[in-house]
Amino acid sequence: MVIGGIYGGIFTPTEAAGVGAFLAFLLALVRRKLNYESMSSVLLQTVRTSSLCFLILIGAHIFNPFLALTQIPEDLAQLLIDLELPRFVIMLILMAAYIVLGTFLEGFAMMVLTLPIVHPLILALGYDPIWFGVVMVIVLEMGMISPPVGVNVFVVKGVVEDVPLRDIFAGIIPFWIAMAVCLVILLTFPQIALILPNTMISG
Repeated sequence: MVIGGIYGGIFTPTEAAGVGAFLAFLLALVRRKLNYESMSSVLLQTVRTSSLCFLILIGAHIFNPFLALTQIPEDLAQLLIDLELPRFVIMLILMAAYIVLGTFLEGFAMMVLTLPIVHPLILALGYDPIWFGVVMVIVLEMGMISPPVGVNVFVVKGVVEDVPLRDIFAGIIPFWIAMAVCLVILLTFPQIALILPNTMISG
């Protein structure tokens, strides 16, 4: 319902979040899992998550005017272009940087804080911003399961406390390799990432 509704143009992504929450509420009612304790827990987690998102956005709104005044994004883009490196090499540098950042930063925070800097560079290099968005999501997920920190690895550890952290890191290696292969494919054949967005735009 959520993904199909967005793709079909029935509702926006923001509205889809509300639809998904309502369907989850109905599912809890049907399964008779809804009670005071579960409802209180869900509401508390919602407040915590929303507060975290708003704090990040507030920080970004403070940070972005600073970037605009200092012209750091434009200067950085021009600096990398003046180095006359192949744009493929610059993209590899960006990917490596995101993987490193992902080991200790949450994905949403990284996107909000880095996109004002990286977006002008992507446009200057001639890359499609939608394609870069797809690549960026994959790279962020790679960073969030990469040692030595790997935020998502510790989330899994919190769920399965009896499993050693070493085993969890070993278990994510095949997924990390699969995402790396996916990145290579997207770099070699960038049009693959644009097939679905192009059908949505044309529709």
